[in-house]
Amino acid sequence: MSAFVPDSATLIAYSIACFVLFVTPGPDMSLFLAKTVAGGRRAGIAAMTGASLGCILHALAAALGISALIAASRADCDVTVVSIFVNPAQFNDPADLAAYPRDLDRDAEVALAARADVLFCPSPDDMYPADLSSWVDVAGPAVGLEGERRPGHFRGVATVCLKLFSIVQPDRAYFGQKDAQQVAVIRQMVRDLNLPLAVHVIPTVREPDGLALSSRNVRLSPIDRGRAADEDRQELLEPPAPPADESTPA
Repeated sequence: MSAFVPDSATLIAYSIACFVLFVTPGPDMSLFLAKTVAGGRRAGIAAMTGASLGCILHALAAALGISALIAASRADCDVTVVSIFVNPAQFNDPADLAAYPRDLDRDAEVALAARADVLFCPSPDDMYPADLSSWVDVAGPAVGLEGERRPGHFRGVATVCLKLFSIVQPDRAYFGQKDAQQVAVIRQMVRDLNLPLAVHVIPTVREPDGLALSSRNVRLSPIDRGRAADEDRQELLEPPAPPADESTPA
């Protein structure tokens, strides 16, 4: 019996059927919303048609600067998936987790305005079932700094990134340069586990006073904001790091 090899038209039709079954169309049919792991997997079906897929993993689409990540993915890839997930595994303080902003309608507006194709917003129960027993511990770049101040933080980051990469199966993933240690941890994991994707780092988007754009800036007092802006300006005066758009090869 000979194997059935579908042509491109069949694959595209199958992709559309998967979207219809598992992914909710947005208000103007130009943005698809996936709220389950099954829906997220169907977002990755683009690979079956030969399309390239880029993804942005974030906790908040409305975070300032995310539009630059979406623009970079759109420039490189045929399909852009924005995954929005407030990851409980990387929060040390339950109060901080509870206070983290969540606004799916606003996230959809931002993703749509930036012309993303899919917004993937899984639930914590879907991502972390009660019997979860596997975690990703990255040494090396996870040691010290934020890893010392927030024990277990990078274990949560690495685990959720690996899970999201596995679900969406992107060709490229895009991160902001301001989260330097986090990016180093993700690159190390991608290399160590031979994940078939490239990690791209996009230059930091800054406010007029030099402070890196962040959804957490609103929590800063005027004194703390001034101090943070001074530190960021000092970083700009230091010798440049390796090119921000350097990518980890697949």
